[in-house]
Amino acid sequence: MSPSVDPASPVDPRTGLPVVAMVGGGQLARMTHQAAIALGQTLRVLATDPSDSAAMATADVVLGDHRDPEALARVADGATVLTFDHEHVPTEHLHALERAGHRVAPGPDALVHAQDKLVLRRALADAGEPQPVWARAETPDDVVAFAAEHRWPVILKTPRGGYDGKGVFVVHNREEAQTLLERHGVLLVEERVDLRRELSAQVARSPYGQVAVWPVVETVQIGGVCAEVLAPAPGLSEELSSAAQQLAVRIADRLGVVGMLAVELFETGDGVLVNELAMRPHNSGHWTIEGARTSQFEQHLRAVLDYPLGSTAMTAPVAVMANVLGGAAAADDWDGPGLDERVHHLMAHWPDVKLHWYGKGQRPGRKLGHVTALGDDVTEVRARAVAAARYLADGVVDPRYAFEKPAFEKPAFEKPAFENQPPTPTTPREPGHE
Repeated sequence: MSPSVDPASPVDPRTGLPVVAMVGGGQLARMTHQAAIALGQTLRVLATDPSDSAAMATADVVLGDHRDPEALARVADGATVLTFDHEHVPTEHLHALERAGHRVAPGPDALVHAQDKLVLRRALADAGEPQPVWARAETPDDVVAFAAEHRWPVILKTPRGGYDGKGVFVVHNREEAQTLLERHGVLLVEERVDLRRELSAQVARSPYGQVAVWPVVETVQIGGVCAEVLAPAPGLSEELSSAAQQLAVRIADRLGVVGMLAVELFETGDGVLVNELAMRPHNSGHWTIEGARTSQFEQHLRAVLDYPLGSTAMTAPVAVMANVLGGAAAADDWDGPGLDERVHHLMAHWPDVKLHWYGKGQRPGRKLGHVTALGDDVTEVRARAVAAARYLADGVVDPRYAFEKPAFEKPAFEKPAFENQPPTPTTPREPGHE
């Protein structure tokens, strides 16, 4: 049960510090909770099940659905601010919370740009910001006309609800377009961009406009799911990096974002184009836990509470995060080493790699955790991170990191020299000190 909070002074009476309510009980809320502990804050989460990733880690859990106005009111009651680990809360419910006097960060007028891709595209067009050529498609003829001007294949996207590659379709002809329109209704149609790679620019913004940016990173996608993040993006020119950071700041300011904003970008031969937005901590920023002076999770808390923002300086020249995506070891017929044994081996093979496990049920393709490695050379650091993540996912040790002797063979114990000397008369040994 949540602690009693004075509505006139919305802080936890046990600590005198803020109560942050977060809608969603996934791994983003779980890692935000870790940051809240260090700051002395209380994180309350709205989870759908006690076994949700964050619900298993935090004491203050409200069970309910993010589409239920009553559940949202319960989690917001007495909280200093309400924020999110996903964008799927109906906008009208958030407006109702604001009318009831609750602080919501980011507010619904900002958040809708991360919820609805058509709303985002219109806003970027009004602001003159770079983005792929796009149109609203209601009929197959709309898609055919767009492709006639911009060539097949085209990209069709569901305006709402898509993430991790879901709701994004490569379409080659009218028939495919018709099938998708019949299934989903109105869609966003975009040109298929000739991209070099995908980037992400993250910015945190406080209610009164203080901003902080991290280095622009490269995100490596597999099947539409982020598999690796390289910080900073290798080979990215200072000019283009600065342009991407300034673009992220302009978007945050124009939309009135409060909290974290991740601007997902396509790098092309002409610069960068905005793909999508996320107004919360984001997979492309997990590296900041070890790789930056202030993690995205701590910074999100600082920003939504209007605390001064922390330093975003990197703690090492290179940081690489690799997601652990459910692989061979998540299959029902897996007969290799169990999870705990794999964690033991990972720590022995890669003692400098940091593991974050989300506590979720294992299944193929699911984001189960991530690892982060730091160093000086991106090729070497990336190899360590990817090898460690692959071992957890598939039980396969990269030959470059194989042990020459068994991983858990204990070295012979050698007593320090002073222990080989007889005890001095002035310091007699007591029983049990051997």
